[in-house]
Amino acid sequence: MNKQRLSRIAAALTIAGLAGFALSAHAAKDVVVAVQSGFTTTDPYDANDTLSQAVAKSFYQGLYGFDKDMKMVPVLATSHTVSKDGLVYTVKLRTGVQFHDGTPFNAEAVKATFDRVTNPDNKLKRYNLYKNIAKTEAVDATTVRFTLSEPFSPFINTLAHPSGVIISPAALAKYGNKGIAQNPVGTGPFKFVEWKATDHLKVAKFDGYWKKGYPKVDSITFRPVVDNNTRAAMMQTNEAHFAFPMPPEAAATLREKPSLEVSSSPSIIHRYISMNTQQKPFDNPKVREAINYAINKEALVKVAFSGYAIPAEGVLPKGIEGAAKLGPWPYNPAKARELLKEAGYPNGFESTLWSAYNYTTAQKVIQFVQQQLAQVGIKVQVLALEAGQRVERVESAQDPATAPVRMYYVGWSSSTGEADWAMRPLLASESFPPKLFNTAYYKNPEVDADIKKALVTTDPAAKAKIYADAQQRIWKDAPWAFLVTEQLLSVRARNLAGFYVIPDGSFNFDEVELK
Repeated sequence: MNKQRLSRIAAALTIAGLAGFALSAHAAKDVVVAVQSGFTTTDPYDANDTLSQAVAKSFYQGLYGFDKDMKMVPVLATSHTVSKDGLVYTVKLRTGVQFHDGTPFNAEAVKATFDRVTNPDNKLKRYNLYKNIAKTEAVDATTVRFTLSEPFSPFINTLAHPSGVIISPAALAKYGNKGIAQNPVGTGPFKFVEWKATDHLKVAKFDGYWKKGYPKVDSITFRPVVDNNTRAAMMQTNEAHFAFPMPPEAAATLREKPSLEVSSSPSIIHRYISMNTQQKPFDNPKVREAINYAINKEALVKVAFSGYAIPAEGVLPKGIEGAAKLGPWPYNPAKARELLKEAGYPNGFESTLWSAYNYTTAQKVIQFVQQQLAQVGIKVQVLALEAGQRVERVESAQDPATAPVRMYYVGWSSSTGEADWAMRPLLASESFPPKLFNTAYYKNPEVDADIKKALVTTDPAAKAKIYADAQQRIWKDAPWAFLVTEQLLSVRARNLAGFYVIPDGSFNFDEVELK
């Protein structure tokens, strides 16, 4: 065989090989998702950030969850009953489900999971969410019984929280309380492959998934991309199929590309500035009222959010079960100056305004607020904190009397979908840092009483009335500057279906598909 013919055969084989590689690469349906920050852990019970919990939903599932419209749905549970005294919840479980390691899903697995989080010695970040579970029992393979330490009407909503997943008991025994974070094993549509902290987290199709015909893609690669412009560019160059959040200023450009679809949808993410009510001058309610009057929320929406937000209409955003519409708080700088004078600050005062975030939109917010407050004589120095600074300066403060935080721009979404987890962690006097996130150090005995009363009230109308009363008191006390409720802005490739951002800012992708 001559060299020329050998060369032709080699070339043909090379082309065939490349074609085969291209076909294989095309056939492997890997969805690439660009997100705004890195992940803190793969253990939802030890995560405080929405993103880490959202990504964990690819390999973990809970007894209950939320669909793309934030409607609660059964997942690994099929039904539940509640005792008359509100202390005992009996949950029936789905059959024919297995964990990624082959361990069967049953009541013992549920018990092992909740025994772990309710043990304070394990020091998991979500202990406070589930600490009211006094006992978890496996009645039989398909029945689990939760006994609470006191009646707690939002309990099923709490089980639907994205942290409330079921972990393989075999994996927990093998890897231990801390080791499970590097070796997650759940029942979700995808199984964990790898996590390279600064680059990506990858999951692959689980062939033994209980929901027949799913998942419809082979893998998902989540890529943390901190820079807004880079995230937008990845969509324009087809390096990603989905990106969230999208910077509002990039929306118009992205809409011009036919292969992309930009979506905006309502959220339950509210943004506010807490004011340290234990420290002067914010211990004076007239000062706090003045600050609310001094900020033009309509202008803030345009300047910082490019129109993708609405002025806050109350303490809780629309979409939260139990939310009461009370506002928006009107813009009236003359009224603000009058109140400051009545409070003893006719020439204003100086203070600090910190942001819990350092991304572009947050910096625009605090700079805008700085300018607005200056117009009524309040001069604030602004600082956008990094994650470590936020934990050290704000979340780890031990004593309200010496806590350094004054004004603090932050946000919250109640991932249980109801009022308790939107109010108790932020506004109950038992929730001062470092325990939870009442960074206003707000204390109103009547509000505390309402929050506790609502927890043991099972009648929906009575509960709504209690929460409305509490919200009216909070609105009047103004421990926060009530700013905006964000809209969720994301972009997807048009050949991607079934991937959604749900109202709390996490993801629903059970039916993700590349067409």
